[in-house]
Amino acid sequence: MSEREQYVEKAKARIDQWNADIEKLQAKADEAKADAKIEYENQIKELRAQRDEAKEKLDEMAEASDSAWDDVKAGFESIWDKATNTFERAKERFK
Repeated sequence: MSEREQYVEKAKARIDQWNADIEKLQAKADEAKADAKIEYENQIKELRAQRDEAKEKLDEMAEASDSAWDDVKAGFESIWDKATNTFERAKERFK
């Protein structure tokens, strides 16, 4: 497996973990009181949007030509960093 394929597989695994984290937050939101539920739902909406953006870039990265790989990878990593920070803040906030 090439370095590129390993990178894509690792990114897919992280997105799968984000999906699991979102589901955990959704379960907490479902049990929360009205005012807390709104906060959970807003955070979950933001997390899903960032996850979807990362997934789109991942798909683009997987199909990128060799000449475009570095540019697409850099764009993905930017989105990745932003999404990771958002996920970490959400997990801390809703422990």
